[in-house]
Amino acid sequence: MRKQLMAAVMFPLALGQAGIALAQSSTPAFQSNASEAQRKANTNQATSELFYMIQQLQGEVRRLQGESEEQRHLIKRLQDQGRDRYIDLDQRILDLSEKVSAQPPAAGPTAGDAGAGKRATEIREYRQPSAEERKAYKAIQDLIHSQKNYDEAISRIYEFLDKYPEGDLTVNAYYWLGEVYLVKPQLEQARQAFSIVATRYGDHRKAPDAGYKLGIALDRLDKKAEAHRQMEQVVSDYPESSAAGLARKYLNTN
Repeated sequence: MRKQLMAAVMFPLALGQAGIALAQSSTPAFQSNASEAQRKANTNQATSELFYMIQQLQGEVRRLQGESEEQRHLIKRLQDQGRDRYIDLDQRILDLSEKVSAQPPAAGPTAGDAGAGKRATEIREYRQPSAEERKAYKAIQDLIHSQKNYDEAISRIYEFLDKYPEGDLTVNAYYWLGEVYLVKPQLEQARQAFSIVATRYGDHRKAPDAGYKLGIALDRLDKKAEAHRQMEQVVSDYPESSAAGLARKYLNTN
């Protein structure tokens, strides 16, 4: 009887302790599951925010690339326009020089014009182009100006120089050879072409511009000191030319 009574008392007590232990063991499991769910939710939110930020950055990169491309097109268009205007001016000067050469020579200089006469004798007379030569030169201009076929233009210029040496358009051809090489850019070849005009044909109308472009080629070749000296020489030798004005701007900013 005593044993039965003790068993009756102990059984509910053991059952209660087992319930308490079960409750205690189930609470951390629930909390752990909740924490894991919260962690996953936070991770998903962070991933979503990161993905959104990446999308924004990609959009900004595309926008900047578009603006950069527009700027490149604008710069190229301005360069083409400048080159086009220069070609037109070059042709007008050529036409004018032919008209002047067709006029009868003026009377000899007076005593008061002795200095001017001396300067005139120092300027060589360049051979005027024939119709065939002018046609070949215009074809080169078309390759540069309209077709932008610079490789073919270079080939044609070399053929022109071989066929028509030491003429007025020969100097022009050397100058445009430098311009095309500068655009490509093949800077050492551009330097050589401009140097020919600036040194061998220093009295030609193209000489001031060739001297300035020679300075630009030297600058792009990272020969800053030589470029600086070249610009100073342009200002000294051709002080009234437009090339001298450009050279002064270079010297003021470099």
